[in-house]
Amino acid sequence: MKQDERKIVFIDIDGTLVGNDGIVPMSAQIACKIARENGHLLYLCTGRSKAEVYDAIWEIGFDGLIGAGGGYVESNNQVIYHKKVMPEDVQHMVDFFNEHKIDFYLESNSPLYASEHLKPHLEQLVYGDVINDSAAREKMENSPHPFITGLTYGETNLYKDDVNKVCFLESQVPFQRIKEEFEGKFEVIQCTVSLFGEDSGELMIPGIHKAIAIADLLDHLNESREQTVAIGDGMNDAEMIEYCSLGIAMGNAKPGLLEIADDITDTVEGDGLFKSFIKHGLIPKQNSSYTF
Repeated sequence: MKQDERKIVFIDIDGTLVGNDGIVPMSAQIACKIARENGHLLYLCTGRSKAEVYDAIWEIGFDGLIGAGGGYVESNNQVIYHKKVMPEDVQHMVDFFNEHKIDFYLESNSPLYASEHLKPHLEQLVYGDVINDSAAREKMENSPHPFITGLTYGETNLYKDDVNKVCFLESQVPFQRIKEEFEGKFEVIQCTVSLFGEDSGELMIPGIHKAIAIADLLDHLNESREQTVAIGDGMNDAEMIEYCSLGIAMGNAKPGLLEIADDITDTVEGDGLFKSFIKHGLIPKQNSSYTF
């Protein structure tokens, strides 16, 4: 493949590469593997921190990662940069969330630190009533969700100095109230994991988003913006969808993203990533005969 024919593809994870079950569909796995075999570069571009990119995802094969919504960039195992939250801002956030009984977790590049009551809240959301419902309990025991098992629990001191960003679950505190509390300190956006609730959210370092990280990575790689493709589903994908030469929204994407995308594909469950790769020539059309 000629270099000017090679695409650099930026792929969101939640709602794009994986569904609510945390599993990458076989169709998406095959699409990514064939695209790389054809010479295209594939980068994960996600709100997740590196600790949330599990081995099962890396084993599919990617050239690097833009993580923490753009705060962390690596390519071919080389860290380009890593931006962290100021310790005093971490303390402010931890104290506020604990005072208002908001369940949350801190994202670093190693552990994901869970707040005191996060685990039962997540288990209720993912499995159901695991205490009183035997079917829910059996689901938890037989099909543990990788996100829940990947968190670090029981940490008494959450004033950490290596925090990339913070996620919080829906609570009795309105999203707008949380946004006002951290005005000027954090960029507060709606969470892209629908399971966490409409008023869930993410606290990010201001001035960081995926498009800035993509531009920085392209400079590092000496690659052209004209060769870029982005695919996502949430509003934290908006900047990269608009920045990249081709911006694709999943069928399950937020309405605001559907409005600005160059193209719309199917949902995660409908093999949307695979179909978009076929449509836009990242994998040959003869592969469209695959059955999953």
